[in-house]
Amino acid sequence: MSKNILITGASSGLGEGMAREFAARGYNLALCARRVERLETLRDELTQKHPGIKVALKPLDVLDYDKVFEVFHAFRQELGSLDRIIVNAGMGKGQPLGTGYFWANRQTAETNFVAALAQCEAAMEIFRDQNSGHLVMISSMSAMRGMPKNLTTYAATKAGVAALAEGLRSEMLGKPIKISTIYPGYIRSEINEKVKNTPFMVDTETGCRLLVKAIEKETPSACVPAWPWVAVGFLMRNLPLSLVKKLG
Repeated sequence: MSKNILITGASSGLGEGMAREFAARGYNLALCARRVERLETLRDELTQKHPGIKVALKPLDVLDYDKVFEVFHAFRQELGSLDRIIVNAGMGKGQPLGTGYFWANRQTAETNFVAALAQCEAAMEIFRDQNSGHLVMISSMSAMRGMPKNLTTYAATKAGVAALAEGLRSEMLGKPIKISTIYPGYIRSEINEKVKNTPFMVDTETGCRLLVKAIEKETPSACVPAWPWVAVGFLMRNLPLSLVKKLG
């Protein structure tokens, strides 16, 4: 029986790339994002390449919290069940605190954390009712430590979603609901397309293939790609802050 996988923020970047990878594995997809026309183009591509799958689409701005619940439950009704929900939608906007850009940092915080909380709430309502499911939180390697300047708010939100996932994981130990936190390293996407000369950057296709491979294992957490990010994560958590700040 095919798995039904819901991905938020599926119109571009990692969400779009993961949709392609899961489609190639024969899974049915529930895809949502603000840009419906891009979702429609992606659906047409996927159903043409993989005619045996179903791809359901719905428009969703994750900052419309009531709509998050409505869309998630509608997808479940349409597909019959949701086996995996990937909380992926996010943004990388941010500026150093105290420089007049509260609006940008607030938007990042609300999109990456409060909207992620809404998605978790909606997902867990469904999974508790089904008594099964796999919730996947897309965090970031920046969550490993407080980061300076433009990354301060972004890193804090990604640490927040990781803590949210860990709290859920603790509650679900021994139960048929799995919780995974994925920490992507530098994977090329629209969120970082302007960043140049970044060490360890991998292309979108490679990064998304590795993301899906890690997600399929349903492990509690994973750094992706594993090399060099497992080692980098250890260093970020243990080096003096004066050295960690240089990574930002």
